[in-house]
Amino acid sequence: MWRSRLATGIWMAAWMVSQAFAQKTLTWEEAKREFEASNPSLHASQIGVQESRADEITAYLRPNPDLTLSVDQFSPLSSPDLPYRPLSDTEPFLSVSYLIERRHKRYLRRESARQGTAIAISELDDQRRNLLFDLRGAFVQVLQQKAVLEITRESLEFYDRTLGVSRDRYKAGDIAQIDLDRLELQRVQFETDVQTALVNLRTAKIQLLTLLNDRTPVERLDVSGKFDYSEILIPLDELRQNALDSRADLRAALQAVDKARTDYRLAVANSSTDPTLEWDVGHQQGIRASIGASVTIPLRIFDRNQGEKLRTQLDINRNERLVEANRTQVFSDVDSAYAMLESDLTLLRPYKKLYLPQAVRVRETITFSYQHGGASLLDFLQAQQDYRGIQLSYLNLVGAYLSTASQLNFAVGREVIP
Repeated sequence: MWRSRLATGIWMAAWMVSQAFAQKTLTWEEAKREFEASNPSLHASQIGVQESRADEITAYLRPNPDLTLSVDQFSPLSSPDLPYRPLSDTEPFLSVSYLIERRHKRYLRRESARQGTAIAISELDDQRRNLLFDLRGAFVQVLQQKAVLEITRESLEFYDRTLGVSRDRYKAGDIAQIDLDRLELQRVQFETDVQTALVNLRTAKIQLLTLLNDRTPVERLDVSGKFDYSEILIPLDELRQNALDSRADLRAALQAVDKARTDYRLAVANSSTDPTLEWDVGHQQGIRASIGASVTIPLRIFDRNQGEKLRTQLDINRNERLVEANRTQVFSDVDSAYAMLESDLTLLRPYKKLYLPQAVRVRETITFSYQHGGASLLDFLQAQQDYRGIQLSYLNLVGAYLSTASQLNFAVGREVIP
């Protein structure tokens, strides 16, 4: 029995240790879900939307009635020859008053508050768009540095194999000591490339973890995704229309115009007179009880809400101008990102079809020729350098393409290029 319990305990301990050191690999969709679930800035903005909805409740509340209760003719002092009756001559009085709001003020206040909530939701969507753009950039950076690290390690391994053959040739007297020394010294560059790639990858992961608000150790984090380019399948006019339909900042600007118009209607309504109705019940000496009613009507002679009506009217014009400026900015963002993406594709196409295969072919040919004495040391080193340069240039171009694709998605307001 004790052996079974001991085996179970060891198994559970091993399982817990394996879970503690398990690798965490994120796809782009998983990174987005974790980001939206844990980002404190988004959570703060979501609370702001809830606060705006609470303002809708406040805006639609009815005025409270006023209750007045008074007692008059209270006699705390009396003559010595009379009995003490301080309440014998009192006259109680009770009144209730209520403000009647005219011209749909309450409805307009609620409508303005609802439009404010709609603007808050659009601003939340726009904030999410901006933060996801930063997250996508960090995610692409990790993918790029992973690819760079893989290329630098592959180049170092290939060079080490060639260096091993060169040592054998040196032992056989096929090459001079100085040539072997130069080959071994050149290895420092390949080692430096690997270490630089490791540092850059670690830095990119730290930035990604910061955006995710994640405390996972850097060594345990990994990402998975396609690090390649694809052709643009959506024409520019369609991307522009998609941006006009999807951009949250443009939607918020249009909603601000509607709210400004509602605020102007509310300002006009607030310039009207609201009567106050009052009912009262009292008791006076010689009369059992009395009931009365009154109406109080403010005279809007001087204050007719002129300033607020002018301000809200000007606010309509201001927000209409902002809509035009925002629409122009949308077109500019889409056109700029589209032009940059086409430029990246123009550079990438010959790399994949021509330059990358040529670089591999030249490196393998020169290496084989050098190992058999048909090429010089300088030719071999130059072929290695050209191969590394072409590979790194291609990876940098792919990273630039993915960043520009993210910029286009950002400009459109939704993912049009995955």
